[in-house]
Amino acid sequence: MKNVTQQTTELQRKNMQAGLKLAQMSIENSQRIVALQIDAAKKLFQDSVEHAKALSAVKDPQQAINLQSQFAQDTVKKMMETAKQIAELGKSSHTDISHLLTKQLTSGSQDMMSSFHSYFGALPGQNANVLDAMKKAMTTANSAFEQITQASTAFVNAGATMAAPKKK
Repeated sequence: MKNVTQQTTELQRKNMQAGLKLAQMSIENSQRIVALQIDAAKKLFQDSVEHAKALSAVKDPQQAINLQSQFAQDTVKKMMETAKQIAELGKSSHTDISHLLTKQLTSGSQDMMSSFHSYFGALPGQNANVLDAMKKAMTTANSAFEQITQASTAFVNAGATMAAPKKK
């Protein structure tokens, strides 16, 4: 029984490490997104100040309209570039997290099955059907997780493609 306890402790330790790694990845991704947003805000503010200075020097109304139009186009372009960068960060982060979760699920299910083997092997009057049912359940769960990962990856890729500005 001590072996089962050690295996359970090791399994919990691995899960805790994976959880900490996932939290660290999430924090790092959030920091990158916030840094992008701060940089975009600074640039837009500076552009607004320059635009206001340029607009105050304009005497012709048509030139003011043209200047406003150009400023609006530049602002939209910069916002789209920032949105594209955020979408790319999200896609990259999603891929990294999916790899981590897939790895954890795969190794975790193997560790869990090993623990079940040990546990059920130590029980008197063991029933092979219980272990087979557990194996089938783990295989089904792994298959479902892989399908969810594939579907979410396709969804994120489609979202990143839609966020990218259209080339003229």
